[in-house]
Amino acid sequence: MKTIAQQLKIKDFPFRINDKDGNAIYCEHSNGFWWEWEHDANGKVIYCGDSDGFWWKRERDANGNEIYGENSDGSWCKREFDTNGNEIYCEYSDGVSGGKKHRSAWLRAKTDQHKEK
Repeated sequence: MKTIAQQLKIKDFPFRINDKDGNAIYCEHSNGFWWEWEHDANGKVIYCGDSDGFWWKRERDANGNEIYGENSDGSWCKREFDTNGNEIYCEYSDGVSGGKKHRSAWLRAKTDQHKEK
């Protein structure tokens, strides 16, 4: 199947599409690798997928705190926050409970696996 840029015969890369609010919703490189994003009403990314089939999704509470994250590899993270927005609970699919240090390592590892090709 042809990518969007191939269908449109785009020659200038990276090719990007933004929504009416200026949020990136699609980006493609000359090698055919692409990403797509979905945003919530506040412009926060809630879904990202790529041409390799990797995806992640995020859920936020009414205050914008990320309360759940899941990746296509089956890994996930659940969080709870107090009324001041402080993280009070965090659990990962690997069974580890931890704070920002573990979360940063988890997100970095997931991101590093799928850096721009």
